[in-house]
Amino acid sequence: MNQNSLHFIKMQGAGNDFILIDNRTLKLSDDELSKIAPALCDRKFGIGSDGLIALCYDTSKKADLVMNYKNPDGSDAGMCGNGARCFAAYAVTLGSPRQFSFRVHDNVYRADVGEELVSIRFPLETEVKEEKVGSEAVLNVYTNTEHIVCPVQREQLEDEKQLITDGRYLRYHDYYQPGGTNVNFISGVESNELCLQTYERGVENLTLACGTGAIASAISWHYLQQAGNGEFDYSVKVRGGTLQVLFTYNSSNKLYSGIELKGPAVFVFEGQYYLH
Repeated sequence: MNQNSLHFIKMQGAGNDFILIDNRTLKLSDDELSKIAPALCDRKFGIGSDGLIALCYDTSKKADLVMNYKNPDGSDAGMCGNGARCFAAYAVTLGSPRQFSFRVHDNVYRADVGEELVSIRFPLETEVKEEKVGSEAVLNVYTNTEHIVCPVQREQLEDEKQLITDGRYLRYHDYYQPGGTNVNFISGVESNELCLQTYERGVENLTLACGTGAIASAISWHYLQQAGNGEFDYSVKVRGGTLQVLFTYNSSNKLYSGIELKGPAVFVFEGQYYLH
């Protein structure tokens, strides 16, 4: 890594904020990205963000581009829904068409970048599993990254200190080791609307939004209501705004498919980070 400085873009999607870099020319290795992520994501000594996203060519030719996402602690995040929407909008500024494919690990996603909203289609069929963790009854919904969902009363969503305590307990519980899990606290508003707070693994705190968490939460709210077959469109209210989750449910195999995440992707600023 010979560069003295690193050009970056700062973006946010419903308050979930990210540092994005064009790695097609920088060609930083996966290890190098893991090493610099903690410094870049640090909110006091760095740029500050919920994660670092590197845009790369797909040398495997399975998709148009590759999204490489690192948590603020340098660990691999798997899929990040809000990060993916920011990644898609960023790619368009670099010359990508408004509809394109990108790969995260072995999964290929489809992006559709509109004037105001960005949509990501997930290559995913998933189900809801009921689990008992200690004394807690939770729902486990895999959304190409690990998520559990905990229904709570609306006023409990305001007690962030308690949510952090409960989120940390579940995130690090032996049941989910070695990798741990993300923890979502939800409260239903209407049949197709819910409120959400997410404790994110890797960030180790509540975040203003979580895209894959919003998907897991919308699916869980459908499951809790026993809403049946069909195509559904849910509004998920997070601290940083509103996300839209669309999916199809088939009661014969109990699978959720056709999953799509929609929401804003906003450019905040760009700059040079001086490598130390």
